[in-house]
Amino acid sequence: MAIGQGAFYLASGLWPLFDLESFEKVTGPKTDDWLVKTVGLLLATTGVVLLDAGFRAWTEDDLPGELVAIAGGEALVLGGVSSFYSLVGRISKIYLADAAVELALALAWRAASPARGRSVEASARHGNRRVA
Repeated sequence: MAIGQGAFYLASGLWPLFDLESFEKVTGPKTDDWLVKTVGLLLATTGVVLLDAGFRAWTEDDLPGELVAIAGGEALVLGGVSSFYSLVGRISKIYLADAAVELALALAWRAASPARGRSVEASARHGNRRVA
């Protein structure tokens, strides 16, 4: 799952950096190109981190809890923002498709890691120490 989300974020993050014109044809015109590119770089960065973690892990359970939280949390935030601003007419309705993908990712992370209260032993595998 980390590999799939990582590839999606890397591709969608780099798209406006390399071809802002086609990005705006699909997603609608933007007023602040710098902001589009900044968000693109942030998404691409998350994508690279998820890809790296995904290729290193044998299973989703081998991923650090913090990475699972950021992957699911970022998907939830992006999906929420896409939904809200699409529905109030601020951005194109095409973002509802992105919202559906993001919601699916957030739910998949939740399903793959129920009650992700990692044990001390599981955290120790990743070199993490809990401080009481």
